[in-house]
Amino acid sequence: MIREGGVRVKVPASTANLGPGFDTLGMALSLYSWIEMKPAETTVFHLYGDEMGGLPKDKSNLVYQVAQTVFAEAGVELPELDISMYSEIPLTRGLGSSASAIVGALFAANLLIGSPLDRAKLFDMATAMEKHPDNVGASLFGGIITAVWDGSHADVLRIEPPADLEVLVAIPDFQLSTSKAREALPREVSLQDAVYNVSRTSLLTAALAAGRLDLIPAAMRDRLHQPYRAQLVPGMARILAEATEHGALGAALSGAGPTLLALADRRQRTGQNLEVFLLDVLAGHGIRARTIWLEPCTFGAMELTMDKEGSFMDYIKGEVRT
Repeated sequence: MIREGGVRVKVPASTANLGPGFDTLGMALSLYSWIEMKPAETTVFHLYGDEMGGLPKDKSNLVYQVAQTVFAEAGVELPELDISMYSEIPLTRGLGSSASAIVGALFAANLLIGSPLDRAKLFDMATAMEKHPDNVGASLFGGIITAVWDGSHADVLRIEPPADLEVLVAIPDFQLSTSKAREALPREVSLQDAVYNVSRTSLLTAALAAGRLDLIPAAMRDRLHQPYRAQLVPGMARILAEATEHGALGAALSGAGPTLLALADRRQRTGQNLEVFLLDVLAGHGIRARTIWLEPCTFGAMELTMDKEGSFMDYIKGEVRT
């Protein structure tokens, strides 16, 4: 049954890999995007916020395209949509902007036609579109996820983030496409490096599940992708090597980058030193960046109420970060 009044959803950003967990580990973060979707006589888009610049306002828009895959899967025809979007997730920075758009579109479109598809099906569809399950899994389910993808089905396990875990991201003032970041990777790796990463991914997953923040420094090291991508983000190699000396539990390239991420224990109160270190290293290479302290987001894609008395942006103004 089509919900003629429309639906409104909120979806968190995400970081992928967390160092060694290449294409398998993801974590939802407290940056968000919002989508409102309604049936319409003619398709129209309302795009708000600094992160929406340059996105198409026609049926080539990713959100529209993804919504139509849901309708096709459910056997429903709904070719015209009124879509409103606002996002505070930086585009092409390694914080899951495309994954949040995919998940938000899938989730909203499914709600709009009465939720005929369950979350497992939406997860399979999202993973097929994104080609790996880490970002979309975190945005859909929230928390920390570990997942595998066999080309047609994704299995996922959600981990509740440790209560004292906080996240500092340093977002450089340039974009880096996922395709370019993947081009930097070798086609083959040694058995030694594979074992190195398997052991650390296993330890990191167990440490996060058990709340053992003391084990994270040993667990976040990586040999599969970050050493090869370091050339794309000047200063990254030093940050990964020395962040623990400035209060981090560990540091990583967030997804395909260029955002750099540091995990911290809020009880240690080392945030200011860590923030200065990240900004100083990047500035030393001529890179302007901004830092944001974030929390792991414990919820995934969620439905919001439709306030008939207020507009989409009236609602958003009460939600966005100040």
